This record gives sequence, C-alpha cells and structure tokens, in this order.
Amino acid sequence: MSLVESWDRYAVGSKPRRAVNGKGETTWLNWTQYADHGPDESVLGPLAGRRVLELGSGSGSNLAHLVTLGAVGQGVDVAPVREVVARERWGDLPGLEFRTAEATAFLSETDGTYDVVLSIFGAVWFVDPDTLLPLIRSHVAPGGILAFSHLPPGSQGPKTARAGLRHDRTPDEWERILTGHGFSDVRVSLIDPPEGAAVGTMLVRAVAA
Repeated sequence: MSLVESWDRYAVGSKPRRAVNGKGETTWLNWTQYADHGPDESVLGPLAGRRVLELGSGSGSNLAHLVTLGAVGQGVDVAPVREVVARERWGDLPGLEFRTAEATAFLSETDGTYDVVLSIFGAVWFVDPDTLLPLIRSHVAPGGILAFSHLPPGSQGPKTARAGLRHDRTPDEWERILTGHGFSDVRVSLIDPPEGAAVGTMLVRAVAA
C-alpha cells in the first residue's frame, strides 16, 4: 500500500471534528489529541495579516480557525480525501486554500513564503527532520514561527502501520536539531493530559533565525 493510500484509508476512518466545542465556539485550535484541552492559538503570536502554512491540515478545522482571526491560510495534506472534506466544510471561507501533496514535495515546488508554519500531529512527526526542516526554513520569513505537536517520545501511539514511521525526539534533541537547521528560541512544552488520561502532548515552538 502506498503512502497516499495508507493515509487516505486512515482519513476515511477518522471521526469528524465536532461542529461546536465545549465553549460553544464553531472554530478553535487544538494542539493536543484531547477535546477542549491545551493552549490556544496564542502560541503563534499575532495572526492578522499573517501567511500561515499547515503541513498535515487534515479536515482544515485548525487552519480555518486561524483564518477567521485574520490569517491567510494554505493547508497541505497527503491524503486526497482530506482536501475534499476540508473544501466541503471550509471552502466558502475567504483567504483559505487546500492542496493535496506530500509535505516535502510541496515545499520543494512552492515559491511561497510564510510567517507561520504549523504541524499538529502532522508532517513534522512523520518526515525525517533533516529533510523536512531545511525545506520549511527556506519558506519561513525571518522571525517567523514554526510550531508543531506530537506525542511525547516513548508513549503509546495509535496502533497503525504508520506508528513505526514517527520521528520521536526528546526536547533536547528537538532543540539541537532545530538550531542546526536555522531556528532559534526553541521552546518545548510537555502538556499534561486531562484527568483520567495517561498520555500528554509535546508542543514545540521555534523562531526562524
């Protein structure tokens, strides 16, 4: 099974995001694997007028939220069904585009420059950082933000064929890798899980030097 087929099958089986969250909001940003848990978009700084790229944009809900706050959003996902779902739900939102592409292929072809790049359990977790990060850095404006989240290293992830492809790194390793690829001010947070859950979330933020 190809990479695209694998992710497309996973996407088809994924549960859609709720229409409204616990606060009654119709759009929101969720860094963790738990509903209504963790920090919000303030991790990314001011968003009005900013060009935002999400690698692994899924159903588009996180990126759509940033666009409602004034950002211009480009979402990229390797699974074709993700683009279909995202366009169906968010296609009428101005300033928001979705594209089916593998992350490194997209970054190798695009001439776009972004102020913010984010990956929530997305490409940064699944693509060799020594391949992906230089490509990301080449498309982030100086002073721009890269932020991504994934499960902490060594934690039990989804029992899928993709589990062996994850690039788990410790906080110290991420700081070293990101600094080596042109980023600075690396901050790594370990977000505790909500009560009753066992696995937290790692959130990494860095600035394009």
